[in-house]
Amino acid sequence: MPKFASPDSFRPETAALHLLPIRFERLDADRFLVGNIVGDMAEMTAVELDRLCSLDLTPGDGLYERAFEKLLVGSVGQRAQLQLLALRLRSRLSFLRASTPLHLFVVTLRCEHSCPYCQVSRQSQDRVRYDMDQVTASKALDVALSAPAPMIKIEFQGGEPLLNFELVRWIVVTAEQRAAFRGKQLQFVIASNLALLNDEVLDFCAEHNVHLSTSLDGPRDLHNKNRPRRGQNSYDLAVAGIARIKERLGPDKVSALMTTTVASLNRVEEIIDEYVRQGLDGIFLRPLSPYGFAIKTKQFQKYGVQEWLQFWKNGLRYILELNKAGRHFPEFYAALMLRRMLSDEPIGYVDLRSPAGIGLGALVYNYDGTVFASDEARMLAEMGDCSLELGNVREHGYRDLVLSDTLVSAVANSLTQTAPQCSTCVFEPNCGADPVYHHATQNDVLGIKPLSAFCERQKGVITHLFQLLEHSPEDAAILRKWAS
Repeated sequence: MPKFASPDSFRPETAALHLLPIRFERLDADRFLVGNIVGDMAEMTAVELDRLCSLDLTPGDGLYERAFEKLLVGSVGQRAQLQLLALRLRSRLSFLRASTPLHLFVVTLRCEHSCPYCQVSRQSQDRVRYDMDQVTASKALDVALSAPAPMIKIEFQGGEPLLNFELVRWIVVTAEQRAAFRGKQLQFVIASNLALLNDEVLDFCAEHNVHLSTSLDGPRDLHNKNRPRRGQNSYDLAVAGIARIKERLGPDKVSALMTTTVASLNRVEEIIDEYVRQGLDGIFLRPLSPYGFAIKTKQFQKYGVQEWLQFWKNGLRYILELNKAGRHFPEFYAALMLRRMLSDEPIGYVDLRSPAGIGLGALVYNYDGTVFASDEARMLAEMGDCSLELGNVREHGYRDLVLSDTLVSAVANSLTQTAPQCSTCVFEPNCGADPVYHHATQNDVLGIKPLSAFCERQKGVITHLFQLLEHSPEDAAILRKWAS
């Protein structure tokens, strides 16, 4: 009688297997993407998928091992696989414990730029009645510092927030005083076109550890076309501002965003080269949004999802080659998606969350004290649609706002785990929800997913990244670094 059993005796019998929750989507005539409820995915042929669903799996055949690795099957009588799925799902949803870490203060609607794609219904530089006042700012601060999140990020937006810099200064100093009493940590960001940047602003940012975020749409001619300003010097002011911030505050204190217009579509390499030339640490190849002047000027209608996806894929390929040549330079949207696909850490980017980040991820305080569930909801209100307005800081506290019927209903409708077509979609765990986008484009916060450009874009991005991870080892090594 042998003292030890053979390894085969410890392997579960094939008949003792059971399917865990799975979803799948056809990639082409004979290939499927198969995934579980926490975003693990595997590529399978039609025959392999049929064998998986029939539990026709044999130890050592490769498919058996892949099915266990991706948590697609479990052993009858063993709870380990289900417990692991539950633990990972809980990790992914842990952002709910520290709700509303981001607070956007719209300190003015005034702006001296006239960007045709602007998401905000901006006001001219002389219309000071569109500035937030100190009383409103004080009450908005009380709401922001009442949020459960231990780290509160306050972002100043506009318009151009430097047109009301005295209020920005007052909010930062007052927030620091009140946060110390409440035991909160703070981060500050000013979203500015940098045209009005001066030494006074830089000195204040250095003293109070304030970051700056700006827009850079590409080379001089493209940036000036997309972001016109009297004098046609928008580009020169932006790049000069970036250089001054890096010199005075450090390279980690400035970031930039670009917006893809129809004029950008054939120039992705030039746009990326501009970011490299300015010493920026990566780029976010961002599509247009259906709000504000982007709708009024019909900019949003000038290209479709597939055109943007091709633009993004071309840009990603160029960026990957830059990384292979030794320059660490991520595409930030890909990095966010990869972090979602390759880890269970809660994601900070509100558009990749379910339930959606509206209210739970961010609150927006307009210049007049009106509170919105997201910046996009504020933009809709500027267009006359106030359906996602939550209240006003002069009348409502944090609890009133986040428990309002408006927000509770919108958040409930944003749960992709239970939404029609999302709940059975292989991309769901890695996708996110954007109820404001669907309300703006379909007049329905849930959205009709086969007609959703958001859905089409997310599927395209996730599928492309998955293919690179699976079939291109050199690219995969770079992509995994971005996710870490």
